[in-house]
Amino acid sequence: MAYRNLNDWIARLEEEGELRRISAPCDVHLEISALTDIVSKAQGPALLFENPSGTQSRMPVLINQFGSRRRMELALETESLDALAEEMEALLETRPPRGILEGIKLLPQFRRLTGIAPRAAKTAPCQEVVKTGTDIRLSELPVITAWPKDAGPFISLGCVFTKDPKSKKRNVGLYRLQVFDETSTGMHWHRHHGGAEHADALPRGKRLPVAVAIGTDPATTFSAVAPLPPGMDELLFAGFLRKAPVPLVPCRTVPLEVPAEAEIVLEGWVNPEDLRTEGPYGDHTGFYSLPDQYPVFRLTAITHRRDPIYATTIVGPPPMEDCWMGYAVERLFLPMLKKMIPEIVDYHMPFEGVFHNLVLVSIRKRYPGQARKVMHALWGLGQMAFAKTIIVFDEDVDVQNPSEAAWVALANIDPERDLEFSFGPAETLDHASRLPWYSSKVGVDATRKRPDEGFARPWPDRQVMDPDVRQRILKRWEEWNLPFPPPVR
Repeated sequence: MAYRNLNDWIARLEEEGELRRISAPCDVHLEISALTDIVSKAQGPALLFENPSGTQSRMPVLINQFGSRRRMELALETESLDALAEEMEALLETRPPRGILEGIKLLPQFRRLTGIAPRAAKTAPCQEVVKTGTDIRLSELPVITAWPKDAGPFISLGCVFTKDPKSKKRNVGLYRLQVFDETSTGMHWHRHHGGAEHADALPRGKRLPVAVAIGTDPATTFSAVAPLPPGMDELLFAGFLRKAPVPLVPCRTVPLEVPAEAEIVLEGWVNPEDLRTEGPYGDHTGFYSLPDQYPVFRLTAITHRRDPIYATTIVGPPPMEDCWMGYAVERLFLPMLKKMIPEIVDYHMPFEGVFHNLVLVSIRKRYPGQARKVMHALWGLGQMAFAKTIIVFDEDVDVQNPSEAAWVALANIDPERDLEFSFGPAETLDHASRLPWYSSKVGVDATRKRPDEGFARPWPDRQVMDPDVRQRILKRWEEWNLPFPPPVR
């Protein structure tokens, strides 16, 4: 059964021993983040700070809720991310039935797709308290300052709702908001993001209605970061993950709908011509993103539950909570990637590459130049366009094991021959790119080289222990009297 809201999710975390309540005071200025940094790097539990200090707010603060593979699986209500990916793959394979018997076999898939579209809610818990006009005070939220050189407190886990001014299609993105004063924040959407695209589509002089939902159910929060195909509704994807629709209510002061079960909702407007310096901010790259001009989000209302919980996150040098969200994205979207590039066997984005600096890909190689074809195909896909380094391997390489991948890549390449340079869009947060939003890329062909690629020498086999002998040794492990446990068989 789907988590209705954040409280359901917290109850499940507590039941599974994945949550630690912190009753001792902890300051929203640097202390909460310093403690969370240590806990997240140790893959420790989610933290609920019941008495945050250094703030006028009495709201508890939830952080690190997604900070492990186990919690991502709990959040998406699946036994394993790979099992959920297989379910998505089955849906991608679904086609209209040919005959009654085939239709009966496909009934489970069709049932899975029915009833997941967002729907109107009967109640609006997120609007139990409504504040407008002079009652709007962002200081009533326990917004944390995460890193010493941050420009101030940032709202970092709010689902930002906008609609395309022409098509009226919804976008939900996860963009940071620097708190400027009681009624305004920055709106840090990059030019490649859906929210920025909606703002760009406005006629000159017009404003864009915006709503920010803080403390949504975990599937809705995750859907805001998912790299969905253009035009696909994030809330429809959330419904698929939840196995139930996301109930929505109209905002009080802007023409948008938001999740009825959210803890807190900020409503307001963005004028693309109303800019202000935002940043610096300690970002997921592990470096401070530099100050720049971004639109101002001007609030017209704050609504919330009677006893809300403020959900936030801290990003920075990996591994951190967002790494596990990225890992879930990697696993769940493999079937879609394989649909578009069929020779792909697996891919992995190591945490150290912070999503867009390094992609390891294994392929079934059948013809010369195929590794380079795959590099360019990936650079042509959505957010993969930002991948700074793509390394392509043969299918027998375990790209989920970066140690093995590094060994094979370094052994297999002739650097002059096997590096492919290209140019294209750069991630906004890439501080090393020669220009904002534009940089070079490198692809590395770490596959075996073929005679039809001009390689005339024999290619050696990899050294692999005889599997029968290995199993025989493992079965007799206790006889060897070694001071460490046997490896996984």
